[in-house]
Amino acid sequence: MTNRRRSSERLNERLNSLAPRRRTVVKAAAATAVLAGPLAAALPAGAADAAPAFLHGVASGDPLPDGVLLWTRVTPTPEATPGSGLGPDTEVSWIVAKDKALTNIVTKGSTTATAASDHTVKADIRGLEPATDYWFRFSAGAADSPAARTRTAPAATASVTGLRFGVVSCANWEGGYFSSYRHLAARGDLDAWLHLGDYIYEYGSGEYGTRGTVVRQTEPTHEILTLADYRVRHGKYKTDPDLQALHTKAPVIAIWDDHEIANDAWSGGAENHTEGAEGSWAARRAAAKQAYFEWMPVRPAIAGTTYRRLRFGKLADLSLLDLRSFRSQQVSVGNGDVDDPDRTLTGRAQLDWLKAGLKSSDTTWRLVGNSVMISPFAIGSLTADLLKPLAKLMGLPQEGLALNPDQWDGYTDDRRELLAHLRSNAIRNTVFLTGDIHMAWANDVPVDAGTYPLSASAATEFVVTSVTSDNLDDIVKVPEGTVSAIASPIIRAANRHVHWVDTDRHGYGILDITAERAQMDYYVLSDKAKQNATASWARSYRTRSGTQKVERTYDPV
Repeated sequence: MTNRRRSSERLNERLNSLAPRRRTVVKAAAATAVLAGPLAAALPAGAADAAPAFLHGVASGDPLPDGVLLWTRVTPTPEATPGSGLGPDTEVSWIVAKDKALTNIVTKGSTTATAASDHTVKADIRGLEPATDYWFRFSAGAADSPAARTRTAPAATASVTGLRFGVVSCANWEGGYFSSYRHLAARGDLDAWLHLGDYIYEYGSGEYGTRGTVVRQTEPTHEILTLADYRVRHGKYKTDPDLQALHTKAPVIAIWDDHEIANDAWSGGAENHTEGAEGSWAARRAAAKQAYFEWMPVRPAIAGTTYRRLRFGKLADLSLLDLRSFRSQQVSVGNGDVDDPDRTLTGRAQLDWLKAGLKSSDTTWRLVGNSVMISPFAIGSLTADLLKPLAKLMGLPQEGLALNPDQWDGYTDDRRELLAHLRSNAIRNTVFLTGDIHMAWANDVPVDAGTYPLSASAATEFVVTSVTSDNLDDIVKVPEGTVSAIASPIIRAANRHVHWVDTDRHGYGILDITAERAQMDYYVLSDKAKQNATASWARSYRTRSGTQKVERTYDPV
């Protein structure tokens, strides 16, 4: 969820037409700088003195019972900055060990980092033991990367007593500091962490900060359009010390949402893309995806997408969705086309894959990594001062029609088919894990929201708030918590399947799973604009096995 203003004329056109635009913020004049930013990406102080160097940290991802994907980026010479296309081919080696001191080495290897892949490196390590901690390190010349911990998944047939995942989404560099990552890194008890989308943002500097300010400036300063631009932006994010720290503590499991490409992306374009003036959509999308797979430890099952499935013993499997590559264009709010069976959010192949996987699953829990909220949402009766900013944040018309066309609400046939599939096949314990809307929610997912709770709930959903991206109190510019105190009861009254919503705060979730229940603990930050922000537990909700309903619990795990 973001705001964007291309120009006052465009804004007036949108308001006059009541088109569903979630983000409306003035486009910076810095957009005229096309290649200056990519070729001059900022490096940490003193970085130019070391060559080669590992300036962007290390990471691991997509754990399997016998393996894990390792990642780094080497800077072979000072001028070989991200997106520059400069720098020599450089041999990069790695070691994987069972101990933190890296003395009990179990495997090692090497590859060549080249400018063709922006000097990023991936090593898909196999032959490891299941449910085991490992440590790894990269080397190039005389330089060693930091050592990092990773962990393999349990064996497919293993009886697993518990799993614990960090859950985050929506981290806008200019909106604040990534303290949520620092607090997750400090825990030391994560099997993995899930990033549910908007790992980076595409906007130019000043287009979307926090409460109208820029907490810290991104690079490049213009909106990213080219492959070089996307590489620079990924590189900038990977210099964040809190993000680097979290990547050294546990493997990440990531999907993209829209801002890894452009706001409100769909298969043929995006709200934040002007064909011609900003190049072709096909070229921009290809550049964004190439940079993403270069810079992220993600192992795609199908080239060019993030939908795939991971398994964690008999306890849980995790179906990860790509809800941008195949979707039909968003429609205007109030348009009956939202029910058109020819329109799709998932695409036919992905929806069939998801349905088949949920039906054939023999695990206790079926988790779905889902970038936009699947639960239906109606605004209800809000006062005018709260209706307009909430409508802007949710992508609703300010008249209050109950629809967000960028979420599953805008693609009701896909949702109806999926929920009917869960019900007709008696598929239990499906939990959607969602980001995108910068608010925390705990929802039942009803088959028919209009008659709920008399109608059945087919699944449950835990939505995590943003790491830094603006939410309701930021838009209204009032003290944190004051808006939610008013808005949350009204939202819940109009949406009886919603057990809790916090419209104001930033933070992260901890998903803890046992055979008896799946529980989400919600943690919030003291101040996203402060580098030393503290974190505190806010609330916890769980779904007990077999119930398909959410209930509050009064202690974190």
